[in-house]
Amino acid sequence: MSGESPLPSSFDGNADFYNENRAEKFFRRLREEPLVPLGCALTVAALIGATRSIRRGDGNRTNIMFRRRIYAQGFTIVAMLAGSIYYQEDRNKRKEYEGAVAEKLRLEKRDKWIRELEVRDEEEKAMKAQVARRRARREGRDELGNLRETAQGVGESEGKKEGKGVLQSVKDLVGGK
Repeated sequence: MSGESPLPSSFDGNADFYNENRAEKFFRRLREEPLVPLGCALTVAALIGATRSIRRGDGNRTNIMFRRRIYAQGFTIVAMLAGSIYYQEDRNKRKEYEGAVAEKLRLEKRDKWIRELEVRDEEEKAMKAQVARRRARREGRDELGNLRETAQGVGESEGKKEGKGVLQSVKDLVGGK
């Protein structure tokens, strides 16, 4: 799945469909499949009727209420299956959208991580270059690593080539070496 896949066309203008909480989802599902809650209510009503008839001792009414309970449960199951088949395409589109969103977030996170690594790499290169420039200045070398010639002449640069400092070169000149 590509990171730039378009939204499913039937939900393009309905961002609320994708950003809903549990209560919104519950009420949306009630509106989409109103027969399922109706079947559940009929089942509960039949069970309550059966319970009352058992307490009264009316066996004939109890059997009728238990049959009604079975019919209500069957109606509920058929309503669930019909709703499941009818709304299958919408559910697939929802899963496709959620997958596209997850992929987009994954790619954004990866790109952000790569940008951070690039910035860190540039900072590290700049720091190494700065350290190299400081070291070259300390050693009296130019940017290419060559010894710099000073106004004092070859004697000073020869002293540096031998690893002597300026002070040692002056002492050697005074001492006659």
